[in-house]
Amino acid sequence: MKQQITSSKLRKPNGHFSQATAIAAQGKLVFISGMTARVPDGSIAGLGNIEVQTRQVCENVKAAVEEAGGTLDDICRVDVYVRNMEHFDIIHKVRREYFTGIAPASTMVEVCKFTSPEYLIEMNAIAVLPNG
Repeated sequence: MKQQITSSKLRKPNGHFSQATAIAAQGKLVFISGMTARVPDGSIAGLGNIEVQTRQVCENVKAAVEEAGGTLDDICRVDVYVRNMEHFDIIHKVRREYFTGIAPASTMVEVCKFTSPEYLIEMNAIAVLPNG
């Protein structure tokens, strides 16, 4: 089971993430590649709209972890790459809708390019699923 680690020696996160998460070293590790706002037909959701793209990215991460037999609650870490760090609050607003339990540990960095100039955000994830 995922456990949130919080230290009084660290500043409280200003976004929706944990300072650290701990998980027993049993189960199946799932490494989810960088997900973008692509939909199954190959088009990009929410051109120019960070909220729509973040929602689609979260849906894509959700689909991947569910296909592996887990849920978003099994995700213990996400790495988020954005074109504009000023979208931080919008991105975390959407993340709160998807990661409703203990928030995963997270890093967010601003990048200058993605594989498509229309992408505004990309997220990869690590999940730990119980043995089953």
